[in-house]
Parts: sequence; C-alpha cells; structure tokens
Amino acid sequence: MATAAKKSATTKSSQDYTAHHLQVLEGLEAVRKRPGMYIGSTDSRGLMHCLWEIIDNAVDEALGGHCDRIVVVLHRDGSVEVRDNGRGVPVDIEPKTGLTGVELVYTRLHAGGKFGGGSYTASGGLHGVGASVVNALSSRLDVEVDRGGKTYAMSFRRGEPGVFSDVAGAKGSKDPGHDFTAYVSGSQLDVIGTVKRGVSGTRVRYWADHQIFLKDASFDLEGLTARARQTSFLVPGLAIVIRDERSEEATEEVFLHDGGISEFCDYLAIDPPVTDVWRLQGSGTFTETVPVLDSRGHMTPTEVEREAGVDIAVRWGTGYDTKVQSFVNIIATPKGGTHLAGFDQALIKVFRKQLELNARRLKVGADKVEKDDILAGLTAVVTVRLAEPQFEGQTKEVLGTAAVRAIVAKVVESELTALLTSTKRGEKQQAALLLEKVTSEMKSRISARLHKETQRRKTALESSSLPAKLADCRSSDPERTELFIVEGDSALGTAKLARSSDHQALLPIRGKILNVQKASVTDMLGNAECAAIIQVIGAGSGRTFDLDAVRYGKVIIMTDADVDGAHIRTLLLTLFHRYMRPLVEAGRVYAAVPPLHRIEVANPGSKPNELIYTYSEPEMRKTLAGLQRKGRSVKEPIQRYKGLGEMDADQLAETTMDPRHRTLRRVTIGDIEAAQRVFELLMGSEVAPRKDFIVASAQTLDRERIDA
Repeated sequence: MATAAKKSATTKSSQDYTAHHLQVLEGLEAVRKRPGMYIGSTDSRGLMHCLWEIIDNAVDEALGGHCDRIVVVLHRDGSVEVRDNGRGVPVDIEPKTGLTGVELVYTRLHAGGKFGGGSYTASGGLHGVGASVVNALSSRLDVEVDRGGKTYAMSFRRGEPGVFSDVAGAKGSKDPGHDFTAYVSGSQLDVIGTVKRGVSGTRVRYWADHQIFLKDASFDLEGLTARARQTSFLVPGLAIVIRDERSEEATEEVFLHDGGISEFCDYLAIDPPVTDVWRLQGSGTFTETVPVLDSRGHMTPTEVEREAGVDIAVRWGTGYDTKVQSFVNIIATPKGGTHLAGFDQALIKVFRKQLELNARRLKVGADKVEKDDILAGLTAVVTVRLAEPQFEGQTKEVLGTAAVRAIVAKVVESELTALLTSTKRGEKQQAALLLEKVTSEMKSRISARLHKETQRRKTALESSSLPAKLADCRSSDPERTELFIVEGDSALGTAKLARSSDHQALLPIRGKILNVQKASVTDMLGNAECAAIIQVIGAGSGRTFDLDAVRYGKVIIMTDADVDGAHIRTLLLTLFHRYMRPLVEAGRVYAAVPPLHRIEVANPGSKPNELIYTYSEPEMRKTLAGLQRKGRSVKEPIQRYKGLGEMDADQLAETTMDPRHRTLRRVTIGDIEAAQRVFELLMGSEVAPRKDFIVASAQTLDRERIDA
C-alpha cells in the first residue's frame, strides 16, 4: 500500500508541473528579477558597475573621436550624473520598433550602435545592455540630449517611460519620490529647450533603486578616480572630471593625459629606469565568420575582414617586480587572453635570439633565458583595438579572439628587435644595459636553483661560512628562533648577556647601512652590512628570495630610541621591502620597542626600590602624576635612555628581549603600491619631491620628538 501511495504521489507531482508553471520574463523584468546576472552583485561593486556602464557609453564616443570631455557628478541626494559632449543619443524614430532612439537604448536589452552597424569601430560596450540595465535598476533615470539645436528629455521609473510631477530641467527639484505617470498607449520625447548650433551631448542622471541595492551600498570615490585616471591614459586628449558634491565642501579632480599609454607606463613604474618607455605599434588583419543580419531579417554566416590595432608601451627598470596591464579597446583584461599570450611569446623569442647573437659578449653559455628573467623589472601596458572582440565569459576579463595572438606577436617581434638592434646612440646603450640585466637575472635564477639544491642548514659545528660577527643561537627550528639586528658593538655586548642563546641570535651592524633605494643591485651586494644580513637570513634576495629557506622565525630590528636609531630602522626596512619583501608580507619582520625612561620608586625601610619603565613622554608624565596622587616618592633624576648601551643586561632582557615582558611592533604591508611610493618618496634618488614633502609636512611635526 505504501509503495502504491508513493507512486501515486509522484505521478500527481509530475502532472501538476505543466507549462503554466514556466515563467517568461520579458524586457527589463529579467534584470530586476536577477540583477546579479547583469551587474555581478547588489552591493557597492554592483553600484559602481552601473555607473561605469553609463560612463563607458560616453567613453565609446571619445574612442570614435566625437567627445573630449566627460563630467561625473556625485550629488548629495544619492544620485549620480554623467555628462558628455559627444554626438548625443539618436532622437529620431527607429523604423522596426517605432520607438525613439532614446527610448530604444534605455528600455530594450541588446539595443545599441555596437553590433556592426557602422557607428563604432571599437568600443567598450559589446552587448547593448548597459544603459537599459542601469535604467531597470534605477528608481528614477532622466536623460537629456542636445542634438540638432534642441534639447530633448525623457524620464523613466524602474525602466518604464513616463512623466514625473516635478518641473523638468529645474535645478534641485528632481526626486524619485515625486508622483509619476507612466505612458499608456505611446510615449514621447519632449523638447525642453534650445542649444547653439553644433552643440551636442548627452546627460544622464539616475537614482539607484533601494529595492534592489543593499542599504550600505555606496559609490567608491577612490575606485572611481582610479579608473577615471586609467581611462584618461587609454584615451589621450579625453578630459574626465570627477566632482563629489556629497559633503559640505565639494571636491573636483580632472584627469587629462595627452601622453597616452607612454605616460601610463611611466606612472605605473616606480623603480629607476634601465630603458626609456618604448612604444611598440602596428596592426594586422584577420578574417572571422560572424552571423550577419540580411535584408530579409535572417542571420547568415558571413566572412568578415577585421583589423586589429596593437599599441604597447614597455619600460624596464632596475627592480625585479613585474607590472603588466592589458586592455582591449578600453576594457581591462586582468586575466589576460590571446593578446597577452602573443606579447609573452614574442618577448621570449626576441630575447632568446638576441642573447644567442650576443652570447660571447654577455658570457651566456648554453643556458636558455626564461620568461621570468625577461619580465623582471618590466612595466608594460598592452592595448589592442578591434571591432567586436570575443571574450571568454560575460565579465570580459579574458580576450578569446584567437587571431589577435599572432598579430600581437608579429608586431612586438618586429618593433622590439628593431629597438634592440638599433644603431642610434641612446637606444644602443639602453639595449646593451637591458640585455645585461636579463642575463644577470638568468644567472641569478640558475645560481639560486643550484644553491637551493645543495643548501643545508648549518649546524653549530658547520657555521664557519656565516659572518664571524654573528652570535648564532643553538636551535635550528625556525618556529622558535629569532634574529636581533642590533646597532653597534656596545649594544651587542649587552644583548649577548641579555639574550636567551638557545633561540635568540644577534647580528651587529655598524651605523647606517647603504640606502638600497638609491643604490644598484651590485652596490647592495657589495656592501658588507647588506651582504651579511642577506647571508645570515639565508634565503637569497630579490626575485629568487625563498621564504621557506629563512633561518629564523622572527627578524627583529633593535635600534636606539632616538632619531639616528629611527633612521637606521628605516634603512633596514628599505632593504627588507626591496629585496626580501615576502618576509615582510609574511609578518616576520618586527621592530623592538626599548623604553625611554626608568623611574625608580622609593620604598620605605629595607624593601628594594620599585622600577617602572615608560616608552613615551606622555606615558612618563602620566605615570609620575599617578605616583604623586598615591603619595609615592620618586628618586631623582629620572633616567632617560639615550641608547641600548646605557642599559645593563637585566634591564635590556626585561624590557626589550624577554618574550614574557617585551613589546614588539610587527611591520606589515597593507597596500604594496602605496608602500612602494612612500619608500621611493622618502628614500629614492629624486630630491625635489622629498623636499616638497618635508616642507609641506613641517607644521605637523611635534618638535618635542626631536632628540637633540
């Protein structure tokens, strides 16, 4: 019986599920029902995605040479407005739908001028959904178009055209909460004013729908300015203005870069140059089969000839980091694609050939250069322009057009070979330096690999290869061991007595080490102090640094609590940041915090006096005030430590070295790019920016902190 009942229920369930249960979402309903499919998410990222859909429409006009200024305004009421001086959205009637161009673009998915209609040869928008999706997800959207001497206007509520009760065009009067009357039988595009002859453009202002987006979703000004800057580099001559009116004091920033991607490449690079910014330009054609709409409305597979324009800016520096950004039209492709594959392929081919031709001079031997050797210190901006590029997926993060690979490879091979074999004096000198750098990187990689294969942790009996001044610890477990880098031999003597020799090692350095931000790699390796630090840590340096080979779990910089000590600590951190960055990123570099004052509190009778250590002037004053309130007497004078050498071993152990009582500051990198810019500003070879920074920051300095 139970089996029969179960069978009956299953049959009934199947019969209940009919075609009536299938829901067809038409037009913009699908967008509101599943917004994540179109904009990724409904948080701040989705909000920014909508904004960039509108901005990209204006940028596409600039790519076509029809627009040179875009203004983005973040209004106080939560709305955002995008203005451009392009051709303006078409206002005439589209014959198939009977709708005006404005209504068609903002209410119909997959409608636009980017489907091979001849309006755009290369564009960021491909699917024709951007403007209509933003409209569907807005509680209100207003469009104004200047075209043919007139200003046209149309309003929408959640994608539906109609009329709001407020006065059209009146400043500050617009609000999505006003009464709205939707068009019933037909719609109209109102003429609200006139403009001078030849003036054209589009203004879009919209309010994101709080029924769709999360309450805490907000526009990211930092992300907006970063992408505006990037776009202004990619479209030379285009001015992008970002105006934020959300606070009491409105801010405005203008981005305009006539230098294009050469200027972009220079902006991205932060290390001293080995070469100038080289521009590799060219183009190629290819054919692809695409469905084309014929006169009868049928899609017919047709072979179309395409042209792909290649424009690449490259620049090698003295560092070992690589920064390559790639774009298709103005679309960033962070995960690369066929254009980047062609770029890498050509780089390897060109450099292998050049090293082979110069093998004798460079002493290359039989070794083969690899991709990583070439990419060390490279900053590159790779851009291609083509109509209707094929992307892998909706996110447009990977270019999939196969023919682009061969075109990019051919252009890079031809242009880069010409630069590396140039007889011009400047280019010839830079090419020689670059080939030497690549050869050096290759030799370093091979040397590091051999070293890694043969290296074993030295025991106490085998430690003769380490610097003689290192006072090593007995333990070989990186989980427990600590390396203290101490300032001078006087501090070393005290620290030797204060340390726990089982797991605490000491390495003294003599005063201020080399400023590695200014010096070359050769100078750094030739400096005794820098070489000793790298040797003792035991994991190599630069690109070949191996975090797993580090001999100590913690590296602690222990310098005096004065200006010179702070400078030495900064020089050491510059060394770690530039040549042993994984150690910093792993949170294994620390700064010791020695005390500044020693307060001796007198106790009555034969009871020993109590010692209190303080680490700053405010803390010392607060402690003294507290003792005074309690009626405790303090032995004068209060000792002010000028350096670690003034402490005896017990004091140093208790305050600075003993894990049970000490305080350590962990050195971390939250934003690598920001950190690199700070190091370059403070420690780099450019004096003028540093002087400006010092002058501008002079008023914020607490003069009491200067130990003079």
